[in-house]
Amino acid sequence: MKKIGFLSFGHWTPSSQSATRSAQDVLLQSIDLAVAAEELGADGAYFRVHHFARQLSSPFPLLAAVGARTKNIEIGTGVIDMRYENPLYMVEDAGSADLISNGRLQLGLSRGSPEQVVDGWRYFGFEPKAGETDADMGRRHTEEFLEVLRGEGFAKPNPQPMFPNPPGLLRLEPLSEGLRDRIWWGSGSNATAEWAAKMGMNLQSSTLKDDETGEPFHIQQAKQIRAYREAWKAAGHQREPRVSVSRSIFALVNDMDRAYFGRSGSDQDSVGFLDEKTRAIFGRSYAAEPEQLIKQLAQDEAIAEADTLLLTVPNQLGVAYNAHVIEAILKYVAPELGWR
Repeated sequence: MKKIGFLSFGHWTPSSQSATRSAQDVLLQSIDLAVAAEELGADGAYFRVHHFARQLSSPFPLLAAVGARTKNIEIGTGVIDMRYENPLYMVEDAGSADLISNGRLQLGLSRGSPEQVVDGWRYFGFEPKAGETDADMGRRHTEEFLEVLRGEGFAKPNPQPMFPNPPGLLRLEPLSEGLRDRIWWGSGSNATAEWAAKMGMNLQSSTLKDDETGEPFHIQQAKQIRAYREAWKAAGHQREPRVSVSRSIFALVNDMDRAYFGRSGSDQDSVGFLDEKTRAIFGRSYAAEPEQLIKQLAQDEAIAEADTLLLTVPNQLGVAYNAHVIEAILKYVAPELGWR
């Protein structure tokens, strides 16, 4: 395990028991948590994207703001639902955010997950083509995004432009060199992991995937990662891919930790259905004293296969407590698992 970061879903609710009671609260606290995580030595600050929900949504203003406030930490998403995205406009947004951060963007994409509204992407002006599913549309948007991100000119210039043009067909600007190698795909199945490898994207695998064999979650996820690496090798890409997994992990080092998570009751995988056809397995959470936690995590095959671990954080408990959660893992647990 080479890198450890946090992943925030950015929940907010107008409740006296929440430290994030408004969208402004969660945005500003997300920036502050990224700054705090960098000061603690964490490697990444990642944010989930949901539409029509009291959670983080449009990612690029937040990513740019984090990039302007930090110096070294990776800044990413986990993940952007590509069913909602205009690929060309997204190239401009991503290029701008990456340049502001001096090349630290790690952009996680996906075809989307169950959401708050029915076919929410239709309200954004998108429709699947004839014969396409909404998942197909998300992958098509991704392929278009990746193609334009290569930086090749494709647009015919105006013969009488307002400002001088460079020669040839025009590309979108700004373009951030190297960003193409820092695009990830959030995969929920072995097949989509193999597709991501073929497309030359890094792999993000979360705490949820299709239940394809009935085995424990971490074993299925480890097999997914191995299938991805084999597909990557077969595709003939020249660079080494990156792979991240996310986990809910809490080191119980004080009374507050024990009060919040000492009796979480989520120490087993669970199985459910994402829709009528898709049986899914949800990975367990980890909450224990550091010594016990190290032993438990050492048995997680998927963590061993990945190079990056993303800690899902309870953002509604506030910046100070979440910084403590991250610090406890970095200080008491991560070094025993091979981090740095």
